[in-house]
Amino acid sequence: MLPAQRDSELGHDLAPPDWPGWPNEGCLLEDLRSGSEAAYEALLERFQSPVYNLVQRLIDDPSEAGDVVQDVFLKVFRNVGSFRGQSSLKTWIYRIAVNEAHNRRRWFCRHRRGEVGLEMEGDGRDYLDQLSDSTRSPYDLALNEEVKSAIETALAGLNPVFRSAVILRDLEDLSYEEIADVLDVSLGTVKSRILRGRESLRKALVEQLVPARGISFTPQPAAD
Repeated sequence: MLPAQRDSELGHDLAPPDWPGWPNEGCLLEDLRSGSEAAYEALLERFQSPVYNLVQRLIDDPSEAGDVVQDVFLKVFRNVGSFRGQSSLKTWIYRIAVNEAHNRRRWFCRHRRGEVGLEMEGDGRDYLDQLSDSTRSPYDLALNEEVKSAIETALAGLNPVFRSAVILRDLEDLSYEEIADVLDVSLGTVKSRILRGRESLRKALVEQLVPARGISFTPQPAAD
């Protein structure tokens, strides 16, 4: 019997749970620690797609995203027994995803330095041209495909430290407090990185879009 069913039979008046079948995240965690297959399936269903989208934007070779996501959830499943709920499951999983993406990016950069740039000898494109994402984001509601492509390219060119903060805030819609938890930095550092990342993004977009299209891009300030 699922926890929500047990509480219902006991007459507890519960609000609709965030996790269907469990009254709250704590009960889900208990079942994850006990090895419940249903709990693991619920976790994957909730987070597999958003973690994939996050990783794909953070690494320099999106074709590697699937392998990175697999590593992320292996770490989640192996370490859930020691997770004590000091943060939400979401921020804990995102922290693992960001760390794994950065590890893969560092590995990629080290190996790339020792390789011949065959990509440039073919069609003239480098690996940053591969960065794309078909999922809907806040930008999708207002911008056309050309502008979205420019934004993704500009994101790929950001300093990885700033890129992580901007993506978590503007694409993943995490709060500043959640981002601080994911990146393990202070709230002030989060706001600084977002501001600097948005300004770098704005400059890159101005160079690409404004001369040809007359499009303006004004980043929003990080709120208090």
